[in-house]
Amino acid sequence: MIGALGLWWVWLAAALVLGLAEVLLPGFIFLGFAIAAILMSGVVLIAPDLGAPALLAVYGGGALICWIGLRVVFRNQSSGARIVTKDINDN
Repeated sequence: MIGALGLWWVWLAAALVLGLAEVLLPGFIFLGFAIAAILMSGVVLIAPDLGAPALLAVYGGGALICWIGLRVVFRNQSSGARIVTKDINDN
């Protein structure tokens, strides 16, 4: 069985997969999860004795915080679409 210290690379691999999903699918949905997975690799290196339920709880909380933070940062980002209020054929 692999020790908890050897599982930091699993979180980095998960971050890579989630980052790739973010590149392929628009909307900043997977970016928060990828950032949280990167942070979890550091948590596993710092505290290798945490059990799986604790790791998943920390990951869930971190992902939620990252996702909300990204929503706040990118809230005012415009898609570039023009809103038409008057039709050219209206007189």
